[in-house]
Amino acid sequence: MTNHPHALEALAAADAAELREILLDVCASPGWAEAVAAARPWTDRRALLDANAAAMATLSTADLHEAMAGHARIGTPKPGDAASEREQAGVRGADDTLLDELHRANAAYEAKFGHVFLICATGRTAAGMLAALRERQPNDPATEAEIVRGELRKINDIRINRLLDDN
Repeated sequence: MTNHPHALEALAAADAAELREILLDVCASPGWAEAVAAARPWTDRRALLDANAAAMATLSTADLHEAMAGHARIGTPKPGDAASEREQAGVRGADDTLLDELHRANAAYEAKFGHVFLICATGRTAAGMLAALRERQPNDPATEAEIVRGELRKINDIRINRLLDDN
């Protein structure tokens, strides 16, 4: 993992409003963004990723729902949203039957849990995401919330690393 100190320094030096907007692009939960911002200054990339982990560990159920609201349904990346399209690249080229199954499984999951199925989709195929969705469908809400928390952390780590590497 390469460390880009200039990107980290620029992020750490951003004014509060600018930093909030940048962090909300990583994770849609204002509670998460506030907790990560409060951990400034970050001494290195690991410190920023640790701030993500610490913030994720303390998010309330409402915060988790805000974070999930910023994510597209698996199998349906948000058009024009580069992060969504990049993260869900595994659904490109999937056949219509598989995408229909994914759509039905998403609907059943959302009916049960009241939010989108959230998984770190980077590097996963459509079939792999469908299998994970089916595996998690029987979970109780508390178990699923903790899995979602872990998946959000992974997604945020990827987005933070990309933010630091692209600047």
